[in-house]
Amino acid sequence: MSLAPLRGRVAYVFEEADFDVDQIVGVENIRLTDPDALAAHAMRRFDPGFAEKVEPGDVVVGAENFGYGHPHFAPMIGLRRLGIRAVIADSFATGYWREEIAEGFPQIACPGITGLVARWDEIEIDWEAAEVRNLSRGGALPTAPYSTAERGMLQAGGLIPYLREKLAADGSG
Repeated sequence: MSLAPLRGRVAYVFEEADFDVDQIVGVENIRLTDPDALAAHAMRRFDPGFAEKVEPGDVVVGAENFGYGHPHFAPMIGLRRLGIRAVIADSFATGYWREEIAEGFPQIACPGITGLVARWDEIEIDWEAAEVRNLSRGGALPTAPYSTAERGMLQAGGLIPYLREKLAADGSG
């Protein structure tokens, strides 16, 4: 099972450990379900012009225990709508990480990433080599490996498509 390399810019670096992703859209907007409305609120607190600067394929970077708190889907729905393709962090809160992998949204654990990259650096994630490369300033770091099921979920686009593929392959679906 192979994932195509991911190449993009670092659209934002969250340097705070234990970052609660609900802050991305604001707690007051956490119950919104419309992806366009969530995208309109995404990152306003951190960079009011974020939506105009971000490009499809960009990534965000976080520090230790990214996603801490009571993770909700809304912030990442907003970021995905803006074109964010993945989150790379030193480490992740377990519940947040599992939810986003099940959505087919790459969450890449890469200890030391906040020291390797700066905002707007061009990077590449090489899944087969299991590393993140900074194409702007040089350097690379290894990423934590995925299980077969996690890779399958990412390749299929989430847990439900992955399970459908598994059932079809087993002759059960």
